[in-house]
Parts: sequence; structure tokens; C-alpha cells
Amino acid sequence: MEVLDRNGLTEREFLEQYRAGDYERPSVAADMVVFTVMDREEDNFHKLPDKELYILLIRRGGHPFLGKWALPGGFVQPDETAEQAAARELNEETGLSDVQLEQVGIFSDVGRDPRSWVISCSHMALVGSSRLQIHAGDDADAAVWFKVSYRLLREHKELFEEGYVQTWTYELKLRAGEEELAAILNRTVRAKPNSKSTVYSIMSNDGLAFDHAKIIACAIGRLREQSDDCEAALQLMPEQFTMTELQQVYEVIIGKKLHQADFRRTSAGLVAETGHYRRKAGQLPALLYRRSWGEG
Repeated sequence: MEVLDRNGLTEREFLEQYRAGDYERPSVAADMVVFTVMDREEDNFHKLPDKELYILLIRRGGHPFLGKWALPGGFVQPDETAEQAAARELNEETGLSDVQLEQVGIFSDVGRDPRSWVISCSHMALVGSSRLQIHAGDDADAAVWFKVSYRLLREHKELFEEGYVQTWTYELKLRAGEEELAAILNRTVRAKPNSKSTVYSIMSNDGLAFDHAKIIACAIGRLREQSDDCEAALQLMPEQFTMTELQQVYEVIIGKKLHQADFRRTSAGLVAETGHYRRKAGQLPALLYRRSWGEG
């Protein structure tokens, strides 16, 4: 026996008369925050080069924000998921494929896109330096790696009878050659006895399209939150690496230096010795490791 709704309709009858056009619907976009780590150029060949965090941006080849820098992305098609759209757009605009994507969040502020009502389902990915051969395609004029600086400027906390409001103000700077993009963002946490919310707000923005400064800030926060077990750093490493190199990448991700003993505990069980050594002029031989993939 078929179940009837309050109007006496079966599900088939309801769907036959349903008109999706009666309701205003948003477009859904998929935007990607793609991170990598590269060596800083060093004049001293005796010194192991430091690492720096980079993010992939594309220069928009059409309106809106023509000529501005943005995250790779595009609209979700009816026959694909948001994650599939993210992977497709990333390949079309940069040539990168077979990249592990993780959702950063849903961005739906009113007016975030001047064209229409657009909600962004944003993802992030970590790409090893061996995959840095990218090209611009589709509606992108250029695809470029920008060096990331994301630092805390100040912090403020107000206590109330039933909770608190705490705000961190950050400066985001992105550099590539002569190009420099900058934004100031607030991360505000409102806490009550039975609820807690986190909101990112763009206070100023110079050079980034849409609300992509906010998406980047959220992705950096997520990257740092999820790096406790060193897994994020391992996704950025080549097949073989030294423990010093892995520690450098890990420190770039979390944004602070660690004692070697602390890092060894963090990475315990995640790496295995290869039995091979890297030998460079002016440096002592360094034992090479690989990801253990849960062995033992």
C-alpha cells in the first residue's frame, strides 16, 4: 500500500507535479586550495635549504575580477559531485590530476559572487614538489605558485556572564615574483554554555578575487589543525627523504619550530629506513626514509 501525503498524493504523483523552477536555486562552485612546499634558494651549499609553503593561484581570464588572482575552480555540473567537479576543474585549469582532495567547508555569504547566488564547496589538496609542472588552461590566463605568509597580528578576548568572544587577527601575504597579494582577516569564536561557532571575516583585501582570502585562511587553519600526526607533511614528500627534510616540511605546515626529539616522537611509526644514504658535497651522509604505510 502506497503512503499518501497530507494532500492525498503518492510520491510518484507528487514528483510528476513538482516544478523545481518555482524555487530560486543557487549555483554551486568547487574551489581548490592546493598547497606544496619548496626549497628556499640558498647561496651556501653547505647548508640544507629551508622550506617554504606555497599555494596555487590562477589569474582570471574573464569577468568578474578580470586579471585578479583566484583559486582554481568552477561550477559543479548536474552529473557530478562537488568533489568530482573540484578534481575536473583542477585538471582543466592547471593540468594536475590524481590529487587527494579534502573538503574545507561551504562558503555561502550573501553577495560573495557578483554574478548571482553562488555557493562554494571548497576543497584543499597537498601536492609533492615532484608534481610542480603545471599549466594554465580553460578560463585561466596563468597558473602560478605563490609563497604563503600567514601570521597572527593580535588577539582579543571578551568575557561575558555566559561565555566569551575571542578574535584573532591575521595577515595573509602571497608573493610570486613582483606580484604581492595581501589581506587582513579576523577569526572570531563565540562560545556559550551549549554552543560554539567560528566565523572568518575579511577586513581588507588587495588582489584576491571573490572571498578567496577567507577560503585560503580557513584551509591554512585546517592544515595546521590536522598536522598533529605528521600525515600532512608526508603527503608533500618525495618517495625518499631525510628526517631533517620531513621535519622542515612539518614545521612549515604548523608554523613553528620543534625540537628534534619531539618531532621524532610525532613521526614514530609513520616512516621506515630505506638503508640508503644521500651524499652531497659539503654535507655529511644522511639516512633516507620512506613512508611506512602502517607497517608493523
